[in-house]
Amino acid sequence: MKILAIIVSYNFTKWMNRCLGSLKASSMPVDIIVLDNGSRDDTVRTLRERYPEITLIENKSNLGFGKANNIGLHKADREDYDGVLLLNQDAWIDADTLAALVETSRRHPDFGVLSPVHLTGNGDKIEHGFSVYCGIDSPENLPKDELIEVPFINAAIWYMPMKALREVGFFAPVFYHYGEDKDLSNRLHHYGWRTGFVPTVFGYHDREFRQQTRQSFFRTERVYHLSEYTNINYAFGKAFALGVLAVGKKSLQSFAKGRWGYGFTYLSIGLGLLFRTGEVVKARELSQHVDLRNYV
Repeated sequence: MKILAIIVSYNFTKWMNRCLGSLKASSMPVDIIVLDNGSRDDTVRTLRERYPEITLIENKSNLGFGKANNIGLHKADREDYDGVLLLNQDAWIDADTLAALVETSRRHPDFGVLSPVHLTGNGDKIEHGFSVYCGIDSPENLPKDELIEVPFINAAIWYMPMKALREVGFFAPVFYHYGEDKDLSNRLHHYGWRTGFVPTVFGYHDREFRQQTRQSFFRTERVYHLSEYTNINYAFGKAFALGVLAVGKKSLQSFAKGRWGYGFTYLSIGLGLLFRTGEVVKARELSQHVDLRNYV
C-alpha cells in the first residue's frame, strides 16, 4: 500500500516533532507532504533542517485548510497513492494506528473515512469534538467492536482511500477554514460512502487549550449554515431554508429577546450567505458532477 500523509501547517514548530515523529515511527511506511500556509515562525527552516526527506510546499499566501490540502490530494491522485492520511498539525498518532486504519479500510471498502479514537494532547481524556460527534465520554468506555459507524468525525485525523476521493471530489473551494470537512462528509454520504472509527487505536489532538469565545461561536454558526447551504443531500429549496432562512430566523429570535448584538451578527451572517449564492450553486454543481481538475 502506498500512503501519503498530508499536513497543512501554520506556525507548526510547537507540534512538529510529535506530529512528524509519530509518522516516522509508524509501523506502516508513509510518505509525507507538508503544505505551509505562510508560517511566521521558523517552521520552514526547521522542516528543511530536521526533516529533509519530506516534501515541503511553501504557499505564497495562507490558502486556508481546504485549498492547501487539495494540493496534497492532487499529488496523491497524480502519483497513484492508494490512500491518504489527513493529519492536523496539532495531531499525532500511535505507531500502529495507520496500519490498523489501512487494514480496516481493506476489510471494509465501503468506508470513505476512517479515524482512530481522538484523545486530548496529554492522552488522558477523549478530545471534546470527538466525544460530541461519536458519543464517547471516556477512554475506559470504548466499544468492543472492530469498527463503529458514525455520521461525522472532525478531520483532525482522517484516513481516506483514494477511490472515495476520486468519486466525491476534494475539499470545496467555497470553504476557507472550517466547515470543509462537514461538506466533504455530506458528499461522501450522498455517494454512499460511510464514516467510522476504529476503537482499538488512538490519535491525539492538542486543542483542549482553546476557549469558546463569542467570535468562535459565530464562526461555527457561519460555517455550519454554509455547509447546510452546500449540502447536496438536500434539494436547493431545502438547503436555502436550512442555510439562509434559518439564520434569518435566529436573527429575529435574538432581536425579540433584546439581544441586539446577536441579532445583528446573525443578520450579517445571513446576508453574507445570500451574497455567496452564486458560489454555493457552483459548489453544489461541482459536487454533483465531479471533475478533480476543478478542485483548486
